[in-house]
Amino acid sequence: MAQNRRHSIRREALLDALNASAEHPSAEMLYHALKPSFPDLSLGTVYRNLTQLREDGEIVCIANVDGHERFDGVKPAHVHFICECCHRIFDLWEHGQHHALASAAAAELGFEVRSQEHVLRGLCTDCRN
Repeated sequence: MAQNRRHSIRREALLDALNASAEHPSAEMLYHALKPSFPDLSLGTVYRNLTQLREDGEIVCIANVDGHERFDGVKPAHVHFICECCHRIFDLWEHGQHHALASAAAAELGFEVRSQEHVLRGLCTDCRN
């Protein structure tokens, strides 16, 4: 977390919940998961902390799926596949071509790549059947 941010138990719990989830949850999903442990938690607090974590580079916003921003805290960077039917998000770890693209942009064009986001969309196997 950023050096100038005060320690927050709620922010830490939010990050832990996000990192533990394979669902790439929305703010609302995280709010409902944490509410039993933090009865006075507000949805606004969740949104503010997600914004801080994103600004600090601790998490990424993958995409807007079915009207809700979805988040991932898992590092290193990887590609995501979003099913347009069931709205599940899958991690694609073994396809490292996105790293080659960033390297090529830096080497060939002189760009300084600071972040990258790769999202594939389509139908998952379950929805295709």
